[in-house]
Amino acid sequence: MPVCRKDPCGFFCILMTYGAVLYADYVVVRWIVLQTMEGSLWGSFHVLLFNTVILLLFMSHARAVFSDPGIVPLPTHRIDFSDSHSEGGSIAPKEDWTICTRCEMYRPPRAHHCRICKHCIRKMDHHCPWINNCVGERNQKYFIQFLLYVGVLSIYAVCLVAWSWYTECPGCPKEIHIRQTRILHSVLLVMESFLFGMFVIAIACDQFEAIFSDETLVEQVKKQGPYRPRKPRLALLAEVFGRGHPVLWMFPCGTGLKYTVEPIVNYDV
Repeated sequence: MPVCRKDPCGFFCILMTYGAVLYADYVVVRWIVLQTMEGSLWGSFHVLLFNTVILLLFMSHARAVFSDPGIVPLPTHRIDFSDSHSEGGSIAPKEDWTICTRCEMYRPPRAHHCRICKHCIRKMDHHCPWINNCVGERNQKYFIQFLLYVGVLSIYAVCLVAWSWYTECPGCPKEIHIRQTRILHSVLLVMESFLFGMFVIAIACDQFEAIFSDETLVEQVKKQGPYRPRKPRLALLAEVFGRGHPVLWMFPCGTGLKYTVEPIVNYDV
């Protein structure tokens, strides 16, 4: 079920993300390709490839924003804490389940409460304002894809700017104001690409470290530790990206079932 958080900070970050990506597309097409590769097949190739990456970026970002991150549904009956320790009180459905005092319910292992989403999230890593959503069991794949596409787009943009600067262009406009405008936009694009590129690559490294250590960011902060049997790295990646072919892991589409812990929405009170 699609979700949408009414968080002003999240809305602002989403608009900033779209604005930065669309500005990069404008600079690449208008001030690099059309100025230095007009009439060339390479120009058409770069425009098509650059916008394909942008399309995949927007698709993965949209799925990370609107996908259910793994919300634990609220039960019909809340826990009565007044007699939870007395005879006849609430009994945990399973031994390794914990109590969420905010949701007033039992939650499955590795679920944590998000104060912004106001829900318990399965395998919650953190709440990210750039997607205005939690990064959890069901949307971590799309969040990582978004990070990787931003990184690829940043590197691609810097390479195109560098190529346009260091190659001769006899057919480029000679007017001073056009050359100055192209240089200005190119400098801004390089600065934007370095800023966002380094930022998302650092976050992506943290995400892969969390996957391979089988320990989310919340668990690292709480020092709960990955007290689980060691698994192969490919199996840990499959838990995040799905059971489909690894080639499909890079595309924002379903790739098979993932491991989930179904909650008990009713228990005796």
